Amino acid sequence: MGSPPGVASAQQLLPFPACNLVVDPDGAAFAGPATRRSERVLAGRGWAVGALLRPAAALPIAETLGLGAIPALRDAERPVDAPGLHAAVVAAMTEARPGAERRARAAEAVARWILAVVPVPSPGGDAALANALAEVLADPAVTRVDQLERRLHVSTRSLQRLAERWFGIPLHAMIRRRRLQEAAERLRGDPELGISRLASELGYAGHAHFTTDFKAVMGVTPSAYRASVPGPSRAAPTSRAEPTDRTEPRSRAAG
Repeated sequence: MGSPPGVASAQQLLPFPACNLVVDPDGAAFAGPATRRSERVLAGRGWAVGALLRPAAALPIAETLGLGAIPALRDAERPVDAPGLHAAVVAAMTEARPGAERRARAAEAVARWILAVVPVPSPGGDAALANALAEVLADPAVTRVDQLERRLHVSTRSLQRLAERWFGIPLHAMIRRRRLQEAAERLRGDPELGISRLASELGYAGHAHFTTDFKAVMGVTPSAYRASVPGPSRAAPTSRAEPTDRTEPRSRAAG
């Protein structure tokens, strides 16, 4: 897949702070959790196969590959030495098969590699709790850190330590990122939505606090952001990266 010859497409990305394992024709890489907006320019043709990692998978993979702690990988992408993984994905993506079959076989190859490296989370252990925390953080009803303690029956202090080790991002930052993703989506989709109303519905104390947070991450105020979007038909400039499976990562392929 790719852009027509001579055409470049810029994508504005505001991903949820999660880790990814990516394989392309040149090799494999581990991408740590993102803390800020980024822009990706697509030009020409090519392919990449990626796995959005659950917390219980990200940490064991980083340790197995000698990449260090997750907090040290914030906003970073590290090449990984995984020749078997790379060979299997390249073979799948270059087979003489329809594109959908090639992508499915490549995703299966990534999933097999992950399952061979990542232990199954033990019920009640930190890995399982980290996955459960990821699920709760994806709930739009969660707008404050103190809500997590009631939902998971674990102290806030313990959850803060868990987040630092398994996510590499503080709890309040992850909640704020999800709220801002929702804000961007709603601003694009509803031109009549008032900024003050949106701020209130997202749990902000006031318009000014919401605007400050939004501008710090998106680079523009909510009003300016909405004015820059021609209409609902425009491709979404934000990208969610929310894990969906409790015990193993979901593999995704684009090619």
